[in-house]
Amino acid sequence: MRVITPRRLHLGLIDPSGTLGRRFGSIGVGLEGGYEIKVTMGDSLRISASGEDYETIKRTVERMNGAFETGVGYSIEVLRTIPRHVGLGSTTQLSLAVASAIAKLNNLDVSTERLAEVLGRGRNGGAGIYTFIHGGFVLDGGSKTGIPPLIFRGEIPEDWAFLLVTPETERGLDEEEEKPIMGEVRGRVDAAMEISYRILLGLLPALKERDIRGFGKHLSIIQRLVGKHFEAYQGGEFREDVEVALEFLRTNTYGCGQSSWGPTVYGLIRKSDYPRLRTEIGDYLGEHGVGARVELGLPRNSGAEIITENAFLEKLIGEVVG
Repeated sequence: MRVITPRRLHLGLIDPSGTLGRRFGSIGVGLEGGYEIKVTMGDSLRISASGEDYETIKRTVERMNGAFETGVGYSIEVLRTIPRHVGLGSTTQLSLAVASAIAKLNNLDVSTERLAEVLGRGRNGGAGIYTFIHGGFVLDGGSKTGIPPLIFRGEIPEDWAFLLVTPETERGLDEEEEKPIMGEVRGRVDAAMEISYRILLGLLPALKERDIRGFGKHLSIIQRLVGKHFEAYQGGEFREDVEVALEFLRTNTYGCGQSSWGPTVYGLIRKSDYPRLRTEIGDYLGEHGVGARVELGLPRNSGAEIITENAFLEKLIGEVVG
């Protein structure tokens, strides 16, 4: 069995203060190029992965067994990975991929939201969970006692894309490092109110109308407001070490921001403009002495694929014949 996941851009948390009784609330977008893993039954646990991927898989198998008695006899191979802790949702996508495969192999009738709860995901927002399930643009309603509910899910137009820039600098915070921050941060109520207003009467109508300029304008403002919640923890509205890349994105894309704790930053573009922008930002970063990975982030308007081996072979044959 194979599982292919999205990557996820985290576009921000709405209200860390929980003024209305629900904390956080998140918006996110699914992108192509996530994890691909292969999972089969076995006599013992064999994991073909390195570093933190290995630890995430091992922990997921153990938690699934603890909750559902699914055992630990699996062979799990990571065929394609997401870089860890750069703002693209690696931990949630990998853990849900492994858990979903184990559930499928054991014929468990359990929702992805329930799997996320078992794995301890979604406490600070559901963007990663709902991009895994649905892809596209997702908005959750904040956490009260458990997994936040999905409030809205929309399609990203196929001619839109994201210019992704990951500077060669310190990675973002991991789950353990962010725990004390997420436990104490209360954010700014005025910022939360304007973020909510701009989502409801800015982002969502622009997405429905395929208005890339309007969507990008509101997205940029929302990202700066989100930064006000966390400026005490990252040194400003955005990380200082991504500012050079953001300066280019502010001038040359429809809207931009920092995904989660970074260091990945992104700019909303038309897909056809990527070759030109790839060259221009490469020159710009070179002039400023900034090393970075630059790539195209293609929207993924579908969630993770779970493919049995027979179906996978049929799909490969179909692609070759087609």
